[in-house]
Amino acid sequence: MTDTDLAQTSLMPLADPAVVEALDALALRHKAASGVGMQLLGFVGGNAENLLERLPDRVKDRLEAATRSALETAFTAAARSRGVVADRPDWLNTVLTTAMGAAGGAGGLATSLAELPVTTTVLLRAIQGIAAEHGFDPADEETRIDCIRVLAAAGPMTKDDGADLGFLAARVTITGTSLQAVIARVAPRLSLVMGQKLAAQAAPVLGAVAGAAVNFAFTSYYQEMARVQFGLRRLAEDRALPREALTEALRARILAKG
Repeated sequence: MTDTDLAQTSLMPLADPAVVEALDALALRHKAASGVGMQLLGFVGGNAENLLERLPDRVKDRLEAATRSALETAFTAAARSRGVVADRPDWLNTVLTTAMGAAGGAGGLATSLAELPVTTTVLLRAIQGIAAEHGFDPADEETRIDCIRVLAAAGPMTKDDGADLGFLAARVTITGTSLQAVIARVAPRLSLVMGQKLAAQAAPVLGAVAGAAVNFAFTSYYQEMARVQFGLRRLAEDRALPREALTEALRARILAKG
């Protein structure tokens, strides 16, 4: 879609009051997503960039590979678990990951690294559940890709002005290798976010408390972002509107409320 096409279609959603109301609700949800994470930064001190600098070089050097491995392992485990364990409500996912964060943080960086794929699995499983809640089959290839891309959002400890929405909402050509391609594309972005998580959990003295707080913030954030992602997709399909146009309208609202 060209810039001219976007300019012409971006006004389309505004013609329907129900669509306007839905977009306003999604914008508020998007704005609220980072609230807990930004409070967490004040708790652990510094800013997101400074957190990454706290990591040892040996960890920073292999962070992207570790994140990609965790993502691939988590996706397989989360998908398989759907036939065994029912979807859980948001609060239960948050309680579970908070407890895991406390356990990971208690042992410092080493246990936080071991906890990373487990927490990523629970996050992906929660995102799959939210996709199903919006009427999308988590086994469908496009929905699987959308679930992975939710994790590419800016992260709870970075102020997000909606710039990532284009990446989240863009359609992809579904091929046998597209899922792996999306994982490869998401891993570098997610590794920066997970680096912030690891550094915050490894903060001296705070230990288990920081680990619990970090996972609480991360789970709250990604569940909210999943609802933005699949709420936008549901709205596009129900109203037969271009997803890109709805994305632009949503971004405008996010900036206006920022």
